[in-house]
Amino acid sequence: MLPALLRACHPEPAAAVTTVAALLAVSQGAGVLAVASTVLASQLAVGWSNDAIDADRDAAVGRADKPIPAGAVSRRSVAVASVVAALATVGLALLSGPLAALVATAGLVSALLYNWPLKSTVVSVVPYAVSFAALPAFVVLARPGAPRPPAWLLAAGALLGAGAHFANALPDLAADARTGVRGLPHRVGPVGSEAAAAGLLFAATAALAFGPPGPPRWYGLAAFAFAAVVLPIGGYLGSRRPGSRAAFRTVLVVALADVVLLLLAGPG
Repeated sequence: MLPALLRACHPEPAAAVTTVAALLAVSQGAGVLAVASTVLASQLAVGWSNDAIDADRDAAVGRADKPIPAGAVSRRSVAVASVVAALATVGLALLSGPLAALVATAGLVSALLYNWPLKSTVVSVVPYAVSFAALPAFVVLARPGAPRPPAWLLAAGALLGAGAHFANALPDLAADARTGVRGLPHRVGPVGSEAAAAGLLFAATAALAFGPPGPPRWYGLAAFAFAAVVLPIGGYLGSRRPGSRAAFRTVLVVALADVVLLLLAGPG
């Protein structure tokens, strides 16, 4: 059962977000172990919650890769694991101080609210923006003295999260429609979602390139110029070739560049 339970936590994104949080803690001078363990517990809670809530939908669209519909683990076990991980998140977050714990808990609650009931509403983008902004805010507050997170960092996190929501929804729009999911990406459609993802990630790049104090760094300017070139190219290729994933891929590349910029920003 344990391997199936681990598969139900969405291990790839959980590992990716935890790694980014740990690297961000290093760049910000925060406690790496406390930050990484808190973020990992939070990611486990969100991933398990998602699979437990969506078990019926996953079965309806034939998601045999999902452990619950495949019968590899019970829905109840996954739900209990989610609750335990959520409680652990709060306890681990307190190791970084009360303000940091408050922000980490808010980010977790926001992500859980996305899983239910906000995923199928017009405000489905809001939890992504809130939770992505909460991550760097938590890391900054975890530094000695709990300094206030700068506004540009919060804006960059929120924009990156909102863009990620539209990009993440693109591959599943058709399957989601069959099971009644009607979040904001589903309402604006694939073309609108690609445009929204590109615009939001470009804005995130601008915040990361020009937001930190002092003159912009060369790598920030390079990333900004890169995004300004590749995003329109991806959009153009996507419009010329029906079914092309060019726009989606360029959005992912710019998102990766934004993560690198976030890690290079240093203490704000």
